[in-house]
This record gives sequence, C-alpha cells and structure tokens, in this order.
Amino acid sequence: MRSRTPLALLGAALLVLVGPPLLTTGSGTDTGTRIPGLRFMVPNSPGGGYDITARTAAKNAEEAGLTRGIEVFNLPGAGGTVGLTRLVGEHGNGRLAMSMGLGVVGAVHTNKSPKTLADTTPIARLTEEQDIVVVSKDSPYKTIGQLVAAWRKDPARVPVGGGSSPGGPDHLAPMLMARAAGIAPRSVNYVPFDGGGELLASILGNKIAFGVSGVGEYLDQIRSGELRLLAVTGPKRVPGLDAPTLRESGLDTDFTNWRGIVAPPGLSDAERDKLVALVTELHASKQWRESLRKNGWDDAFLPGEEFGDFLTAQDRRVDTVLKELGL
Repeated sequence: MRSRTPLALLGAALLVLVGPPLLTTGSGTDTGTRIPGLRFMVPNSPGGGYDITARTAAKNAEEAGLTRGIEVFNLPGAGGTVGLTRLVGEHGNGRLAMSMGLGVVGAVHTNKSPKTLADTTPIARLTEEQDIVVVSKDSPYKTIGQLVAAWRKDPARVPVGGGSSPGGPDHLAPMLMARAAGIAPRSVNYVPFDGGGELLASILGNKIAFGVSGVGEYLDQIRSGELRLLAVTGPKRVPGLDAPTLRESGLDTDFTNWRGIVAPPGLSDAERDKLVALVTELHASKQWRESLRKNGWDDAFLPGEEFGDFLTAQDRRVDTVLKELGL
C-alpha cells in the first residue's frame, strides 16, 4: 500500500462530515481536532451506506464538540471509482477525505479503474455490518426458504438488486448465497444501483424480486412494515430484528461488510496527526457509541497502517472471490 499517512487523514475525514457551525466552547480548538474548511466526499448517491455513515459521523463529531463547519457532498458514479479518481487527484489536500468500504474495493476490479486504493492514504476502518435480504411488504415471498426455492427454479426470473456495482458487498453477498443454494453465480440476474437510496425505490415498486443491502440502511422501512426482512447475512442474528441467518436457513455461507475513510496521497505529518486526533476522539465519544447501537453497526475501528494492511488483504480477497465465482 503506497503513500500511507493514515492517522492524520482520518481526522480530516471526519471533520469534513460536520455541516453547520458548532457554537460551543468545545469546538475542537482545545483538542487539536478542528480543521477549517474540511470536506467529506461520499462516492455514491444520498441514502446509501457511505452517505449514512458520513453524515452520522459528521453529526456526532459536532455534537461531541470536536469540530465545526464540515461539508459533506456526494460525487456518485462507477461504484465509487469516480470519487476515488477525484480523491487521488487532490494530492496533498489535507482538507478532503472520502467515505468508502468494500464496494469501492470491488468496483476498482470490475471497472478496471486506473486509480486504486493503493493510491490513497488509509485513515481508518470504522464499522462492520451485516447485509440483509429484504422484499416489499406485498411480495409473494414470506420466508427466505420460499425465495430460494423460486430462485433455484428460474434464477433469471428472480432479479436481485444491490446498492453496489459488481464486486461490491451487495453483489458478493447474493453471489455467495447463490453458490450455497446450488445456483450458478453467472446465472444470477443482478441489478446494480448506485447506493441504497436508488435500490429502495425498486424494491418498494416490485421492480426486482428482492434486495440486498446494509442492515443500517433500511431499519426504518423494516420497522414501519414497508419492507419484509427475510434473513441476515452474518454469522449471528442482529439484536432487535426477527430474522434468521443464512446458515440457519440452510445456506452454508455468511458475509459482512465494512466501511472506513481514506484521504488523498501526499499529506504532511501535521495534517495526518490532526485527522487521526479527530477520528480517534470521535470513536471514543458517547455519541458515536450510540450511533453504532442505533444503526446495528459493529465497532471495527482500525486506524492508520493497520487499516492500510487490511485494505491490501481485502483487495486480494475480492480478486480471489470474483475468480472463484467465475465473475
């Protein structure tokens, strides 16, 4: 992994997240976490997992008095690689960071992006979460067993949608499900959307048979009854949600997603240190802990060089899985 100035950038990333000015005495000046003019890029559309994570972190950072005036903006396209290219082009810019995750790792492979995560400065991994399998409230599928039975019978006529491009988490999860169900991954009718916001409309409109997305993205719709939750993809059930795991449902597989922050290459030590301070204090705040609980996210904090090593391993993993699935 090249150009690693991890910790400083992580702090900057979170500073970007805060929108309105913080009018308290604890505005980050005492702790060294304030970065005026910080911007936080979300490389997919509003309503997706990267967007929710970024805006939650921004709000929490403000509420904890760590910083103020952070701008969050969306730059969607090509599974996150449009944003990645923009980020890498901002060499030495310590006032810009990007929310990202496994989806960007996969999109680099499937889109053959000339810019990769090896060109960025890894800041930190923040969260890990399970994916969920959901259908609309009026779907004919009441259980994961009924869905899988129809899927096995005619994969092409049971389209699945995900909020990531091929190679991303919402694509890999149903492909692993298909393989466990005895369905050839190449026969799966996968419909990609640029984030969970776009995916939701198609699930509710019954334009796809089922959707796969992060657990934190659709909690409100599940609780309101708009979506029916059929299963969770991780190794254990999600507290507060009445849904089996895939293994409980007879599919011998599990899958989890993660999200983190990267920044442009070429940051100074001082910029790196400020970014690190901000993200580290955010991670320790009671506001962030509450957001983890509320959104069903698992704490997966991994800063700096450790995150860089993790990114390298994830890149190899995605490449291997895509080859194994014949994709």
